[in-house]
Amino acid sequence: MQPKSLMRFTIAAVLAFGAGLQPVECQHTGGGGGAGGGGAGGGGAAGAGAGRSTLPSTTTPGGTTTAAPPGSLNRGIYLSGKVQMDDGSTPPELVLIERVCSGNPRPEGYTDSKGRFSFQLGQNQVVTEDASYDNTTATGMPPNTMARPRAGSGASQAASGITRRTGMDPLAGCDLRASLPGFRSDLVNLTGHRILDNPDVGTLILHRIAGVEGSSISMTTLAAPKDARKAYDKARELLKKGKVADAQMNFEKAVASYPKFAAAWYELGFIHENSNDPGEARKYYAQALTADSKLVTPYLGLARLGTREKNWQEVSETTSRLIRLDPVDFAEAYYLNAFANYRLHRLNEAEKSARDGERIDTAHHYPGLHQVLGAILYEKQDYAGAAEHLRDYLQFSPNAPDADQVKKQLAALDRISGETKVQAEKPQL
Repeated sequence: MQPKSLMRFTIAAVLAFGAGLQPVECQHTGGGGGAGGGGAGGGGAAGAGAGRSTLPSTTTPGGTTTAAPPGSLNRGIYLSGKVQMDDGSTPPELVLIERVCSGNPRPEGYTDSKGRFSFQLGQNQVVTEDASYDNTTATGMPPNTMARPRAGSGASQAASGITRRTGMDPLAGCDLRASLPGFRSDLVNLTGHRILDNPDVGTLILHRIAGVEGSSISMTTLAAPKDARKAYDKARELLKKGKVADAQMNFEKAVASYPKFAAAWYELGFIHENSNDPGEARKYYAQALTADSKLVTPYLGLARLGTREKNWQEVSETTSRLIRLDPVDFAEAYYLNAFANYRLHRLNEAEKSARDGERIDTAHHYPGLHQVLGAILYEKQDYAGAAEHLRDYLQFSPNAPDADQVKKQLAALDRISGETKVQAEKPQL
């Protein structure tokens, strides 16, 4: 009989992969769907959010930075275009533009307030990648769910630039798309696009996904009066420059002028969450949901706070509401829901959430889903299944802070599985 403690991992595990937002560094997605300035002619727009002057650099899951291949020609490929909703309107919030190569999305920039974008591929100086793109940061902690702004220049990002070698197409198998939870974008195929080609890729249309009620953009933004919207847009520009205090003041002006400004309430909540003030963060997230109950980002903020406080019932309920609003875009919500139900000993509910999360996390941005599923299957005495998912966890996050511990667990599970198989093969007398 094996000790039940073998697979029971702690809150440190969930904080290490997918839930914990540490106040040491401030990273952020735009309130209700991205924010920031720039755009057409500006070389790439920044996402809005609470940011300090420095943010932790991102690495690959292996902890290394990929350099340009030897002999490559580091010349820029510029792209520009526009994003529209399927009714012909301009998105009420700024939208992230991604380059997707062989199924792997990379952030490139944001639209401006008129839905336009323009940037040099691979030079995403003002977009900080997060758990949606890589598993960990240099600090070992993940940023939030969506892309964050980087305050200041990004010379270190040059290694991710598009490069060209003789006889090779660096954009083979690549598409350009707009990324907005609750919506799907038209795709522009970039294969064969050359440096001197017309940079204008046309208009990317965002289509509402059938059956998805929630969104990371708030329709209350469209109804904001001019003075409130002006303060809100100014705050996002200030965040891009790392001026958090000034941005907070302008967000407060926005909600004072327009109390139903859900996106601004969310921004205030995020600022306070990153300032390690969970009480105020909760208050502002609640205000955002009062203004717009279908805005999904405050639910994720509340789930993060609940995780840090080990309030598993709250995490389970909050993520369940988010998943009902948008069941297709937030693998992190499934992960936190699975983890919370595991801690509440609701193994069937936890397993369903973990498997649903794995199904939508096709790029394996949340390897913790495999870890929690391994723990669930261990509790159900499916030792071979548990071992399989722990191997997946190590495959997709080989440099995880708890990798050595998981390897020991895996070795023990293999011994258990072997002993179980021997017992099953014994002749029955």
